[in-house]
Amino acid sequence: MTLAPAEADLSTELSQAIAARVREELARRRLSRQALADLAKISISTLEKALAGRRPFTLATTIRLEEALGASLRAPVRAAAAPSPTGLAPEALGAYSRTAVAWLEGQYVTLRPSFEDPKAVYAYRTEIAWDEASSSLAFREAAREDADFTQKGAVSLSNQSGHTYLITNEQGQFRLVVLGRPAIGGEMYGLLTTLQAGQGSHLTPAAAPIAFVPLRRVDDPRFGRIAPGTSHYDLYRATLARVTDKGFARFFAG
Repeated sequence: MTLAPAEADLSTELSQAIAARVREELARRRLSRQALADLAKISISTLEKALAGRRPFTLATTIRLEEALGASLRAPVRAAAAPSPTGLAPEALGAYSRTAVAWLEGQYVTLRPSFEDPKAVYAYRTEIAWDEASSSLAFREAAREDADFTQKGAVSLSNQSGHTYLITNEQGQFRLVVLGRPAIGGEMYGLLTTLQAGQGSHLTPAAAPIAFVPLRRVDDPRFGRIAPGTSHYDLYRATLARVTDKGFARFFAG
């Protein structure tokens, strides 16, 4: 049986280029794959297989996707048969484009409870910036009182949940920050999962609320262990309390 033109498979090269464009559009619009499949009236299985390269796109599927997105997926690739566009993060990190996440770049005052003194707030600085080598956002901490535990790693963004993940992976040892969508002032709230250092080499899994506040929004920021009664304590404590008070994260025990 001869396939009708609309049902014919597109070339591997063109399918790969279309897959890259679709992933970029999903990241830019923060749209889930299921939502796109529903808009295009195709099955999620068809979309997932085509994006993963397990089957080529057909002309009919491509046209439906173009109509759903309101954008051409083929015109740019005819002009230059290039590989995946630059400035696009790996799919494992959310396949976001650099332009779509520019709002996240910058320096933040990072707040969490002090593990040593539950009444104090621990403050340090986190920078998020685009890393050309990994073609993704990366984060790096600074101004930590316990400099030996300074963290760095990759930034992942989820189209489905809208959450941002800061991931440290050092030889299989993970530390994770999960942040919700930013507030109007750019603040982000969420939770931290890490290992608390104890006596000797003892490490204990720990979780705590965490807040990221754009550095520009804090006058004369203070870093280190901020104790009650000292400068910035009331501001930092109130900011950190928003994590649970406003439902950005929940903590369950027992």
